[in-house]
Amino acid sequence: MVLFMLLDHVRETFFLHHQVPDPMIIGSTPPDLFFSRVLAHLCAPVFVFLTGLSAFLYASGKGDNARSAASGFLWRRGLFLVLLEVTVINFAWTFQFPPAKVFLQVIWILGLSMLALSGLLWLPRRWLIALGVAVVAGHNLLDAVHFSGGPLQVIWAVLHERAWIVISETMKARTSYPLLPWIGLIALGYAAGPWFLAQIQAAWRLRNILRVGVGLLVFFFVLRALNFYGDKPWITGESPLLTLMSFFNVTKYPPSLLFCSLTLGVGFLLLAALERVQHARWLTWIAVFGSAPMFFYIVHLYVLKFLYLGGEAIWGLNQGKFFGFASMGAVWVTAIVLALLLHPLVRAFANLKARRRDITWLKYL
Repeated sequence: MVLFMLLDHVRETFFLHHQVPDPMIIGSTPPDLFFSRVLAHLCAPVFVFLTGLSAFLYASGKGDNARSAASGFLWRRGLFLVLLEVTVINFAWTFQFPPAKVFLQVIWILGLSMLALSGLLWLPRRWLIALGVAVVAGHNLLDAVHFSGGPLQVIWAVLHERAWIVISETMKARTSYPLLPWIGLIALGYAAGPWFLAQIQAAWRLRNILRVGVGLLVFFFVLRALNFYGDKPWITGESPLLTLMSFFNVTKYPPSLLFCSLTLGVGFLLLAALERVQHARWLTWIAVFGSAPMFFYIVHLYVLKFLYLGGEAIWGLNQGKFFGFASMGAVWVTAIVLALLLHPLVRAFANLKARRRDITWLKYL
């Protein structure tokens, strides 16, 4: 998932001349760009779900003090991530200080979701599941709710509507990731934790992962075909390819019910596949990025920014108002090369993190 994210951020850096809205406009989006973007859709929901799962596994190792320890850690780490988003990470995107615009993106929503889970984890597991399902399945009923100005608009922008919040005459914030459905996803991730305890038989876990993955995808295809709830309607295009693109053109901001069903369904099937090859050498190589994900996230943003500025200085604004690549093929090649180049650095930091557990702040990266 981290590598899919890298691909998407390379696209956002070097393909700005063909930026895509959410959901995408099928008639003006080339298929290679469309499906690259759809592939990257997997990242955020899987990240948030796995954050909830990781929180449960963290708690399971704390004995009688499990929930209290997990709640405290989630609260501290959540605050840390929110602060990181509006400072170090926002600067990587804008290179402005103080910034005129603050983009509240995936690390912001991870932080807020962790803050929410620090309280929700005290609920009984069945209530947590019910809450998670209700929020993910029902939040699209609120799509027609809007507020114009005032405190309610600010609250609603944070919770459910992607919008600008005016902070001062010289600064405004963009709620790129409205919070509400992500709370449902992190709650479901935490509730899934018991399946991944060491004492659970791998074969039993694998069967259930497959059932959930297939079930979510069947649900997606049926509800999407009915075309009445869960996202904006799809349409029959001028060709089978355009119709297919419209069918899979789901909304990420905030993540619709169909978006969550599709991405988590695929995510569960990938997880089942990885369970079967968990000792493969290639998977061990990829897993390095997951051993220090926040370090990789921060480093790759700054690397991309410096590469963009370097390209602009050498070749100028070769794509209208931007420097960029002429094709998505160049985006894919750049992402692969960057993964190869950054791997040793991430591995070195992951080894340091594992070796120096006495350095408290390292565990937050």
